[in-house]
Amino acid sequence: MLRTNLSTRPFYNARGVHTVLVVVAAIVVAITLFNVAEYVRLSTRERALGGDAAQAEREAARLHDEAARLRSQIDSKDLDVVARAAREANAIIDQRAFSWTTLFSAFEQTLPSDVRITAVQPRVERDGRLVVSIQAEAKRVDDLDVFIEALEAQGTFHNVLPAQEQPREDGLVDAVISAEYTRQPRSVVPASGARR
Repeated sequence: MLRTNLSTRPFYNARGVHTVLVVVAAIVVAITLFNVAEYVRLSTRERALGGDAAQAEREAARLHDEAARLRSQIDSKDLDVVARAAREANAIIDQRAFSWTTLFSAFEQTLPSDVRITAVQPRVERDGRLVVSIQAEAKRVDDLDVFIEALEAQGTFHNVLPAQEQPREDGLVDAVISAEYTRQPRSVVPASGARR
């Protein structure tokens, strides 16, 4: 059998090459159209966001000017009255939230048998500290000292100081004790657990 090509031109399968080129061209055109559409969409969105940002800056400037104008109109005396009323309202709220049961429970845990509490008056200081004034009577001054030390060791009272001590004719001692009171007790490390 003869295997020689007798044609004057060799045969190339041009249809396959044309098909591949058409497919590649279609893909390039599709990608180009997608990129153009994304560019137009993103450009439109950028212009819209730029407009929104400019409007937001104008609104912020307007609000800043309005706040400055309102600040200049506020009377300092009226502001002081409002601030004082707010402090009074906060003090009333603090007094309503005050737990007498917890306070008296703390006294019960620390009160020696020779000391008796006759009056208790809590007050909220300007800095927010809760100070308790305790009127007590005792048989001896040493009994008051034991009570003060027990209050300090209990953990809910700090800066416990005798504000006044006065002996009476019947031999008892009247005292006024001032102490800072924290509403949440802190854990106290027992003396036996201390390291040597």
